[in-house]
Amino acid sequence: MTSKTRATMGSHPDRRNFLEIAVASIAASPFVLASRAEAQAGQAGTVQAVAARPGSGSGASLGPLRQIDAGALNVGYVDSGPTDGPAVILLHGWPYDIHAFAEVIPLLASAGCRVIVPHLRGYGTTRFLSTEAVRNGQQAVVAVDIIALMDALGIETAILAGFDWGARTANVIAALWPERCKAMVSVSGYLIGSQAANRAPLPPAAELQWWYQFYFATERGRLGYEANRNDFAKLIWKIASPKWSFDDATFERSAQAFANPDHVAIVIHNYRWRLGLATGEPVYDALEARLAAAPAISVPTITLEGDANGAPHPDPTAYRNKFTGRYEHRLIPGGIGHNLPQEAPRAFALAVIDVDRL
Repeated sequence: MTSKTRATMGSHPDRRNFLEIAVASIAASPFVLASRAEAQAGQAGTVQAVAARPGSGSGASLGPLRQIDAGALNVGYVDSGPTDGPAVILLHGWPYDIHAFAEVIPLLASAGCRVIVPHLRGYGTTRFLSTEAVRNGQQAVVAVDIIALMDALGIETAILAGFDWGARTANVIAALWPERCKAMVSVSGYLIGSQAANRAPLPPAAELQWWYQFYFATERGRLGYEANRNDFAKLIWKIASPKWSFDDATFERSAQAFANPDHVAIVIHNYRWRLGLATGEPVYDALEARLAAAPAISVPTITLEGDANGAPHPDPTAYRNKFTGRYEHRLIPGGIGHNLPQEAPRAFALAVIDVDRL
């Protein structure tokens, strides 16, 4: 890896000038940021963004999909932008896929970033290298997958940005391997959990939001998801983003990723593991023990939240103290739900660029 690849986004004068132009272009439309002075007059460390129009990703092309052996997987991923640009890794969640970033990728690539977007284990063209491998979905192993991908691609450090499972994965890497995470953008903030913490019951209204987790805890739920995974995913999309008017073509493009032969096993294991109903692999026990202590995250971070997120998510005040480095929180208004990068791609892309300059 060259020193130019490892350089920060703002370290090279030509790149800095280019980025300033790119940031101005992204910020001009379709949203503008409130001034930091106005933000400080409200909640400290919070910037509100005004969204004019949500995105859909329905017309954007991801470009060629590549494959690489990395750790336990052969990973399908998009690699866009200059190969010597600062690396940005975008991480999707469930039940979504890499198309959540279809409109984010060209914005970041045009700003000079090398943008890597992998299919997580159990999605798209990502496959296990061994038929004997445990189809494990616990939080530590997904993070280990991304570290292995970085190693395979020769990426020493990167900005990590994600939502849902992807945000949790970025959190885990930032907490356990901060030297690999230059900065982070995390939708819904701090999402590291533990089986012990998940044993505690929640108020009834909060438990209701996790209905699918309890469904997946049953054999009926596993069979139901196996038989109806696309209808199930579409229902989650509608609940999690109640004001997002996505069309059938947008959904079907992502739904192809759920045909992965390991998809159901990974999803079911993930949610059962959270409740302590499935065991993880012993090799990850030490990592999970560290995560169970809810470690603080010191890398520069911008957290994002949509004003119409229908999925379970913590209040920003609940996790503010988990971020001990440079930090901002941004609320994205305009009916933006859980799939923030696809619904508000410019807000997401600008956060990725800004987090390196905090």
